[in-house]
Amino acid sequence: MKKSMDSQPQEVRLGLVGLGTVGSGVFEILKNQAVSLEKKTGVRLILQKIAVRSVSKKRAVSVPKALLTTDAMSVALDPRVDILIELIGGIRPAKEIILKALSSGKHVVTANKALLAEAGEEIFTAADANNRKIGFEASVCGGIPIIKSLREGLVSNDISQFLGIVNGTCNYILTRMSQEGCDFKTALVEAQAKGYAEENPALDVDGVDSAHKLAVLARLAFRSAISFKKIYVEGIRGLRREDIGYAQELGYAIKLLAVGKKHPKGLELRVHPTLLPNGHPLAGVRGVYNAVFIHADQAGDQLFYGRGAGKKPTASAVMSDVLDIARRNVSGSQRAKAPRLNFDNKKVLGIEETISKYYLRFQVADKPGVLGMIAKTLGQNEISILSVNQKESHATKSVPVIILTYAAAEKNIRKALKVIDASRGVSEKTIMMRVES
Repeated sequence: MKKSMDSQPQEVRLGLVGLGTVGSGVFEILKNQAVSLEKKTGVRLILQKIAVRSVSKKRAVSVPKALLTTDAMSVALDPRVDILIELIGGIRPAKEIILKALSSGKHVVTANKALLAEAGEEIFTAADANNRKIGFEASVCGGIPIIKSLREGLVSNDISQFLGIVNGTCNYILTRMSQEGCDFKTALVEAQAKGYAEENPALDVDGVDSAHKLAVLARLAFRSAISFKKIYVEGIRGLRREDIGYAQELGYAIKLLAVGKKHPKGLELRVHPTLLPNGHPLAGVRGVYNAVFIHADQAGDQLFYGRGAGKKPTASAVMSDVLDIARRNVSGSQRAKAPRLNFDNKKVLGIEETISKYYLRFQVADKPGVLGMIAKTLGQNEISILSVNQKESHATKSVPVIILTYAAAEKNIRKALKVIDASRGVSEKTIMMRVES
């Protein structure tokens, strides 16, 4: 860090890797709000270098070419840079760039949830070994200060569970399906046309993006190292509009939830479409918005809500970390690096060990004995029925039967459905979704 006269703000020099949507947002904040930020913090932020793929590319922001380089590793090694901001995403080369920056004495700010989910322990260990700090507020839920809240605001609490709508693309699609009655493909095309979904939307709609964010949140909420591969993931690609309609009739909304729960035997970490009662705080979260609902023993129920992605909200989160690190480092009263946290290695429970209520839609022949067979098979597997809703019968077609169960073990649900789906009276594989209350 560079010091000027005592009466002058102290300088902190930044290296930016990536000048895409979020990177350009960070650049605009640094350019347009420099004076304001200096007055607020007493720190003068100086953008030293920006690594991009192409120096000659036309951009939405006007950047002096002298700031640009195609050599990202040179930014990580530049002795003039105090804080490296990594915004290229993915595992490689982002991992190597961050590790090199840490080993060369730089603090790091990143929005890279995939890297933190899949290689987070290596990154955090390197930061600790080099007495450096990792800022990652922008990795989950855009401009919502959920990371800082878990790290600091709720640190005196024991968090038993959290539920999160953490992917705006999926929430937009589900909102359109529920409000307009359209199918998944139609809603996806609309999301792509509005810029809410990528041309290849697999990471979003298959639940992987939500699982990455779940891993980051669970690490902080439960103070445990998390193996990303052990998180159970289902996406929304196979969700049908009739199930959304049936759920609405029963008083539920369907959301893609990231679920984290702590048990004496370990952690439940799962991502999947979930039925929520209409009165639940998350049920009314619509469009591209994100929200996380946390239960803490001291603070009680907490709801964090806001825009989960986009240029401005995410850039805001990045700058929050940059300024936090910069102020701590120049204050002289404390080190920029946070104290080392004592993390456990809690077991992540398999999905078969989950206890939940369930929504089951059977497509059955309209003839005597089928419903009795279903009820009997569920009972034989210790599954109690909460409600049954049989739709209008048709002479030549199978009819849907919707059953809500009381809490049951997933292993028992799967065992029962295997028997039921193999029976003659059931015409297609049963639709099964979990219910949170």
